Amino acid sequence: MIGPGMGRWIGGIGLGAGFFLLIATGAAAESDAARLVAGRALFTQVAKPPCAVCHTLAHAEAGGAVGPVLDELKPDAARVAKAMRNGIGAMPSYSAVLSAEQIDTVAFYVSTVSGR
Repeated sequence: MIGPGMGRWIGGIGLGAGFFLLIATGAAAESDAARLVAGRALFTQVAKPPCAVCHTLAHAEAGGAVGPVLDELKPDAARVAKAMRNGIGAMPSYSAVLSAEQIDTVAFYVSTVSGR
């Protein structure tokens, strides 16, 4: 049973939870923005060879003609990560070159900016 004053206390919990959710959402947005910046750097420069050498991806200003056009393929993150870990066709595996976290960051970047 809710006694006198409990409604305000319960309402306060709701406000507190809402405020926490707002802060967490803002932090996630900042985290995603940072991952996009890092993913672009990995895609264009850090990975050896850089993904941009072979792939076309408008956001990265990449015009490679060897691999698929990622803007058209629109791969999800799991597909990108799998290709990077195992290699596929002429694409080498990046497992020895990039950490698992770096591969996941590139996968997040490509899947996000290609419109997936």
